[in-house]
Order: sequence, then C-alpha cells, then structure tokens
Amino acid sequence: MRKLSNELLIESYFKAKELHLSQDFIRLIELEIHRRSLTHKIKISS
Repeated sequence: MRKLSNELLIESYFKAKELHLSQDFIRLIELEIHRRSLTHKIKISS
C-alpha cells in the first residue's frame, strides 16, 4: 500500500466500500489513510 499515491489510496477506499469488499481489507486501507494523515478526505465509519 505504501507505493500507492494518496489519490489512488483514497479512490481504492471508496471503490472497496462500493463493492462491499472484506471489512478486513477496508480496515487495512483505513489504517494506511490514517498513517498518511489523510482522514480528512474520508469519513471512516466504525
């Protein structure tokens, strides 16, 4: 995930949510978004 651009990471997050992919996979994306301090670009639901 570290090789993805910020934009692609955010797009991947929304696409994963749209496609109802595994919650574990979505959580990994959320963790990377948080690590990069990009949480303002998404609304993470619990």
